[in-house]
Amino acid sequence: MTSWITIVNKAAGGGKTARDWPAIETLLLKHQIRYIPFFTDRRLHASIIARTKIKEGYSRIIVVGGDGTMNEVINGLFGQGKIRTTDVMLGMIPVGTGNDWARMFNIPGGYEEAVLTIKKQHTFVQDAGLVHYSKNGTEWKRYFINIAGMGFDARVTERSNRLKDKGRSGLFLYFYTLLTSLIHYRSLLAVIDIDGKRMARSIFSMNVGICKYSGGGMIQVPHAIADDGLYSITLIKKMGKLNVLANVKRLYKGTIGEHSRVETFTGQSVQVEGPPRLNLETDGESLGHGPLKFQIIPRSVTIIAGEKTA
Repeated sequence: MTSWITIVNKAAGGGKTARDWPAIETLLLKHQIRYIPFFTDRRLHASIIARTKIKEGYSRIIVVGGDGTMNEVINGLFGQGKIRTTDVMLGMIPVGTGNDWARMFNIPGGYEEAVLTIKKQHTFVQDAGLVHYSKNGTEWKRYFINIAGMGFDARVTERSNRLKDKGRSGLFLYFYTLLTSLIHYRSLLAVIDIDGKRMARSIFSMNVGICKYSGGGMIQVPHAIADDGLYSITLIKKMGKLNVLANVKRLYKGTIGEHSRVETFTGQSVQVEGPPRLNLETDGESLGHGPLKFQIIPRSVTIIAGEKTA
């Protein structure tokens, strides 16, 4: 079908999407983008809308929200099974708290600029990830297109999401929860397997990334390439709390890999066996815990990127 659909998460950005949707709608009409709007009203609703509408024949989707909304749409895309995932074109108007996935692809934060980016349709075909994890004694799976975080990263994300549910928002939120989560956090011993190479490590934090950014602009996986068919992995081993605080700036500068307590890897498959306290988040969404099994799905998602994206 020739029309776009918009999947609008009015709760994104602490309710900012609900406030700004009339202005966004005006811009879509101004630039002659024909669309049919659909609004989410609960968690995972965006997945249901995406899956249903793709089965009905729609193949152009504009996500209006944040990284979590896009993650839900991605899971709807892979859950529909009717057409190839690359035959669906995904655009985004970022209205979330961090907008880290959009940052990777130079998607503008200004609404009119984002609408014009969608109109130009400069496409990029990126990799996707699939992770199997446990929750409440059951194995689950989740697709993602940005970064999966374990250990301290997942703890911070979980606390940030609790505050978001209470109406808190803003880029300072992640930094605030980073500081408060650090007080009682302890590193966890785990066995990691990357493409068959096994190693035991005491994990402070670990990121398995397709893209570079998370946590509102932190460059946690600076060596990530979104279409190379490989995960990029940043492993922060056990370190003291003062050492952590002293090196937060490295996360924003993209130099975290230079620290002596950090290892970086690339690989197509990653497995992590650790205690249940080793929690997981993907694309900013808190999920469950290990054991974890990651597999890469090369060049499987067609997105509209900013023109500077390679």
